[in-house]
Amino acid sequence: MLMVSTPLVLLAHAAATLFMVGLIWFVQVVHYPLFAKVGPDAFVPYAVAHGTLTGLVVGPPMLLELLTAGWLVVRPPPGVNPLVPWVGLALVGLLWLSTGFVQVPLHETLRAGFQQEAWRRLVVTNLLRTALWTGRGGLALFMLWRAMTRAEC
Repeated sequence: MLMVSTPLVLLAHAAATLFMVGLIWFVQVVHYPLFAKVGPDAFVPYAVAHGTLTGLVVGPPMLLELLTAGWLVVRPPPGVNPLVPWVGLALVGLLWLSTGFVQVPLHETLRAGFQQEAWRRLVVTNLLRTALWTGRGGLALFMLWRAMTRAEC
């Protein structure tokens, strides 16, 4: 039977979350704004390939982040107020809801061809995910810090 320790889960959680923080900032500042530069003839194949390749990059860390966030609710790290992992899990839930009900449908719309309004909504609504993941990154670092400083005592 595989025995997983809370410190290992906390490290995996922080790694997945911080990966997503960096990725979402890149997407917000560079990637999504460049959608408008692709051009109408190349946009549909670009959007289709984007969807497939993005899923390969974001799927594993998002799933790892969700699973470890749930684990940390059940087994909070030493020195961490049990409310903190609950806040983190709630933010993960908001991220999944936003992704599934806002950004994915906008990407589906764009797969049919570039539409200025759908692209604009994608860029604007992605600000929410950028803020949520940035907050999650802060929480993950806070939990690491608390667990590390508690271990020093």
